[in-house]
Amino acid sequence: MAQLRHAVDTRAFKRSLHHSERYNRRGFGLGDEVAGSLQTAYQSDLVGQLRSHGHRLEQGRLTVRLAEAFGFCWGVERAVAMAYETRRHYPSERIWITNEIIHNPSVNDHLREMNVQFIPVDEGVKDFSDVAGGDVVILPAFGATVQEMQLLSERGCHIVDTTCPWVSKVWNTVEKHKKHSFTSIIHGKVKHEETLATSSFAGTYLVVLDLAEAQLVCDYILAGAQAEGPSAAQRQAFIERFARACSPGFDPDRDLLRVGVANQTTMLKSETEEIGKLFERTMLQRFGPADLNDHFLAFNTICDATQERQDAMFALVDEPLDLMVVIGGYNSSNTTHLQEIAVSRGIRSFHIDTPERIGPGNRIEHMPLGGDLELEEPFLPEGPIRVGITSGASTPDRIVEAVIERLIALSEA
Repeated sequence: MAQLRHAVDTRAFKRSLHHSERYNRRGFGLGDEVAGSLQTAYQSDLVGQLRSHGHRLEQGRLTVRLAEAFGFCWGVERAVAMAYETRRHYPSERIWITNEIIHNPSVNDHLREMNVQFIPVDEGVKDFSDVAGGDVVILPAFGATVQEMQLLSERGCHIVDTTCPWVSKVWNTVEKHKKHSFTSIIHGKVKHEETLATSSFAGTYLVVLDLAEAQLVCDYILAGAQAEGPSAAQRQAFIERFARACSPGFDPDRDLLRVGVANQTTMLKSETEEIGKLFERTMLQRFGPADLNDHFLAFNTICDATQERQDAMFALVDEPLDLMVVIGGYNSSNTTHLQEIAVSRGIRSFHIDTPERIGPGNRIEHMPLGGDLELEEPFLPEGPIRVGITSGASTPDRIVEAVIERLIALSEA
C-alpha cells in the first residue's frame, strides 16, 4: 500500500502542479459531445414540469411538494460532466477516481459502466499501488489531499481535477490561516474526504463536529485566561477528546491563542455561523476588542448551493406535511443535514439513497438519523397524504422522478 508523505509546501506544490502539462482542471471542451449522455442519465421531464408548476404535484390522494432548491448543484454538475469528458478524451487509457466522484450510488455506477475504476480503500486507507505512470486519475468534487496529489504527480499520472471551487475557496482560507500562524478551526466531520483534504492544506488545525465540541474548545480557551490556567486533568481530557481531530503535535495551550474558522462546505450553515460567532465572542472575552484581530480571523466559506438547499428545506418544513422523503447517498453530508432539518421539526422523515428503497408493497427501507438501515411498514398512511421531497446536491433529477413515480404507485395501490 503506497505511503503518502506528510510535509508539503502546499502553495509551492499547487503552483508547480497547475503549470504541469499532465494537470487539467478545466475539462476538455467536449461539453456538447457528452451533453446527450448526461441528459439521458440524469435529467427528468417530470421534475422539469414540477419546477414550472410551483414545485407541486397532485394526483389522487397524493400531494407532492418539492423543495424550491434541491438536487445537483453547479459544482456537482461540473464534476460529473468533466468525468464524462475525461472518458471521451481518453478512450483507451486506464482511468481512476481517488474516491466516489460524488456521494451518489447511481452516478458512481454509471462511471463504473464506463470502465472508470475506483481507488480501493482498506480500513480507511487508499491503496494506490496499482496506479501507474500514464494512467488518468480524476480527483472528485470534494477534492483530494495534497499528499495524494503529490504522489500522483510524482508517479507521472494525468490528473483531472474536478474539485468544486467552493472547496478550493476553503483551502485558500486555511492556507491564509497558516501564513499568518493561526490555527484553523474546521467545522466538519473528521473522516469526511473533504475535511481530510482541507486539513492537508492547513498548518495547525483542529476539527470540531458541532457546536457542542466548539463549546468545549472555547471553554478551554477561557480557562487559559485564569491565573492557574487549565488543570492537568482538563488538558489531558482535551487531548484525548481531540486526539484524532488535530494536526500532529497539537498543543491546546499554545495553538488556541490565535484561531481562524473554516468549514466543510456541506455542514449545516446555521451551525457553522454559530460556531464562528462563538469563537469570535470567546477571543473577544479573553483578549479584548483592541487585540481581537491578532487572535481571530473570519472568512465566509459557506457554499451558496448548500445554503440555498438548506434555506429551501426550512421553507418546506414550514408547510403542512404528513411526511418527508430526503434522497441522497447515505454518506452524503449535505443530505444528512437536510434530514436533520426535518427531524428537528418533528416531521416523520425518511432518508433513502435510491428509489428501490420504496416497495414492494407499502413499505420503505430507510436510514434514520444517526442509525442503521431499517424497514418501516406501513409507509404511507390511509387517506389524503402530503409528502415533502428534497434531495442532496449529489442526486440527479432522474432519481427524484423515480421516487415520485413510486410514491404515486403506492398511493394508487
